[in-house]
Amino acid sequence: MRIKNEELKALVGEVTVFPKYTTQIMNLANQNAQGTRPKVVGQMSDLIQEFPGKTYDEWVTWYLSRMPDAIEQATKRVSAMVENLKSAIQLIDDSLIREWVEDLVFTKTYIGLRFQEGILIKIAGRKGQSYRLSTPEEEAKGIDGFIGDKPVSIKPITYKTKKMYGEEIVVEVIYYEKKSNGLEVTYDF
Repeated sequence: MRIKNEELKALVGEVTVFPKYTTQIMNLANQNAQGTRPKVVGQMSDLIQEFPGKTYDEWVTWYLSRMPDAIEQATKRVSAMVENLKSAIQLIDDSLIREWVEDLVFTKTYIGLRFQEGILIKIAGRKGQSYRLSTPEEEAKGIDGFIGDKPVSIKPITYKTKKMYGEEIVVEVIYYEKKSNGLEVTYDF
């Protein structure tokens, strides 16, 4: 199903079309700055339920009467982070990009896959079950391995806080965190 821009205009007036790549940068800045978190702009799902009006213009007026400083505060947070990103972009050259690619392809892949197998071995041993790593087809479905016949996904603890991956995992998730003395592993099955 597609809702065309003309249909959206009927609901909210003119639809903003942003220059290419700008929303990706602002989204990244917002994620880092947490500019649109509930503590800044309010709990939107609750506010929209409380909203007594019917039109877009009524929503804007009502929201601003409830949260008069929210848009300004969110804008300041995101703007400051965009400036940080601008500074960081100046540091990026071909050499740094190559280092980043090598770190991702070599180091993080190797460590991540070794962590996965080590985690599978440890949990399977505790449960008295066998383990195996996933096949490429299973991996494409978000499965990193199996403990017994249970498919599992293994993610760093930071995965919980990052929603930017757009991945929906429908199997049990095992989280790990690298500590100075080893890995801290958590799971609920």
